[in-house]
Amino acid sequence: MLQLPITTKLGGFYFFYYAIVGTFMPYWSLYLENQGFNYKEIGLLSSIAIITRFFAPFIWGWVADKTGKRMLLVRIATWMEACIWLAIFVISKSLQSIALLMLIFSFFQNAILAQFEGVTLFWLADKRNELYGKVRKWGSVGFITSVFGIGALLEIIPVSMLPILLLCISFLAFIWSFQIKEPQRAPAAQRALEPLLPILKRPIVFGFFIIEFILLFSHAPFYSFYSNFLKESGFSTIQIGGLWAVGVIGEIIMFAYAHILFKRYSLRTLVSICLVITSLRWWISGYFATDFWGQFSAQTMHSFSFGLFHLIAMRVIFKNFSAQQQGRGQALYSTMWGLGVASGSILAGQFWQMYTGPVIFMIVAVIVLSGLIFVRWLPNNDVQPSS
Repeated sequence: MLQLPITTKLGGFYFFYYAIVGTFMPYWSLYLENQGFNYKEIGLLSSIAIITRFFAPFIWGWVADKTGKRMLLVRIATWMEACIWLAIFVISKSLQSIALLMLIFSFFQNAILAQFEGVTLFWLADKRNELYGKVRKWGSVGFITSVFGIGALLEIIPVSMLPILLLCISFLAFIWSFQIKEPQRAPAAQRALEPLLPILKRPIVFGFFIIEFILLFSHAPFYSFYSNFLKESGFSTIQIGGLWAVGVIGEIIMFAYAHILFKRYSLRTLVSICLVITSLRWWISGYFATDFWGQFSAQTMHSFSFGLFHLIAMRVIFKNFSAQQQGRGQALYSTMWGLGVASGSILAGQFWQMYTGPVIFMIVAVIVLSGLIFVRWLPNNDVQPSS
């Protein structure tokens, strides 16, 4: 095992994990289109890729809190991912077969991030507020590297080769996971788990997860169809990859400087800013559908619509859920993400050709503002447990 600082080891795994995401998310819908699937089928398959977030995170979270073996679960999941991308060359390319593959893939994919976030927070311990953003930014670097690299590569090789690239990156993530031991401060195996219901009744927790659902529902057309949307608008594969990368560059900047915002503004204010800027992002995406600089400006807002909101989520979960509940707390965050994106993907797929992409983005720009109704349940100060 390499003698590296723990921050480097953690950052390295984030790099490989998000390299998988950066290879899958922008180009998977293009792969499906290449394989002959229509928009309704792509919307369905995209939702299936997320739908296991309804139950998988709680299964993994329960196992993690029960056994205390979070990194073991991460290793099993990354190995299974590599096996799944190998299997795509064996199964038929029917809707049912790809749907089954996505179901299995997402079941294991959802085991990784939620539990690794807990591992990271336990390893960073008292320095988590200072170091988490610096470690997590390497995931954004991995995303950018893969988006640009894969985008350029797909100008040379056919998009049908995408599963091979996913196989290679998944295997690298599996190998790197052995660099990281189980965190010493994390709770060991538990006979009886602390109940979550009292925590979920807290206004800050209940309100936050409702807002998360609304925010991620609005992200569904972006996550499922943005690459197709850009391709229809006349953008090249390299431009598509570049626009995805712009959002993540903004995310990296946010991770580096968000601590300044947390010192100056309340949780209620920051979440409200996230919602308003997200609405503006979707409006610009729809209105300037064929304009590169319009899409560029919209993508810079990813730093707020995802980056800042994710950092807020980590604070809410770590400060409101006990050490023995972290696996299930992270799992709940992952589950609400899945509920929002999966339901939004299905609806967007049903109406995409009827109303067109620009109109769909305009609609979600309005929907996301409904989250402002629930910010009153959030504290007007730092994120603290409330009764």
